[in-house]
Amino acid sequence: MAVLEVECPICGEILELTDADRAELEIGDVIVCESCHAEMEVTKNDPQDFDLELLGILTECPNCGEEFDVTEEMIADTDIVTCPHCNAKIQLEFED
Repeated sequence: MAVLEVECPICGEILELTDADRAELEIGDVIVCESCHAEMEVTKNDPQDFDLELLGILTECPNCGEEFDVTEEMIADTDIVTCPHCNAKIQLEFED
């Protein structure tokens, strides 16, 4: 049984998908990283081509307590994001 290893674009955790896992996935399904809870949508699932698109990661602002999605664009060059509710600068930390 082949195992496809996919790296989470947020925390770098390796997600392992078996052939059986991939057989159950359809375009538009969402995979959640067990490490950082990032949500990724399946955009390709052909036998020779598999791809995911980051939807976001739900986080809570330590300043105002509001939840918001951190997107790939927000962390393109940094691990510091701005809360859309109170504009606090937040250093992201990921659990191992």
